[in-house]
Amino acid sequence: MDRAQKEKLVEELGQIFESSGVVVVSHYEGITVAEMQDLRARMREVGGSVRVAKNRLAKIALEGQPCASIAEFLEGMTVLAYSEDPVAAAKVVNDYSKDNDKLVILGGAMGETALDVAGVKAVAAMPSREELIASIVGCIGAPASNIAGAIGAPASNVASILSTIEEKAAA
Repeated sequence: MDRAQKEKLVEELGQIFESSGVVVVSHYEGITVAEMQDLRARMREVGGSVRVAKNRLAKIALEGQPCASIAEFLEGMTVLAYSEDPVAAAKVVNDYSKDNDKLVILGGAMGETALDVAGVKAVAAMPSREELIASIVGCIGAPASNIAGAIGAPASNVASILSTIEEKAAA
């Protein structure tokens, strides 16, 4: 890798660190290519990504970034998982590490907040953005359906009373 490629990589990593809602750093020693592809596929499903980069270049890219605290985790064979959604990458990496003990979570960052292993797992336990939106929509929609039911109830009651009266008159 020549100097121009390294500079380009540092710039790309800097953009990742700047724009990501969460960055999770993990060791991946012993993971096969197929397992890494599976992790990448899971991450793509939630809008995140996985990046393996040289630790030295990642540390250079971290200088002056809000998440510079993760530089301490960049030792050995590390992989960066990141997403704009502050929960998605942490959730995928946490779930994957439960299935595959070769992926070891070291820590991460959510904006300027440094996360240790427990912090990453706590973030992973939070509901995702889509789950929060769905619950809010459910809360908003519930009163409307209750109102519609209340408005329609008297009409159905009147109709059932009239049909009962009609049946008695016919008998």
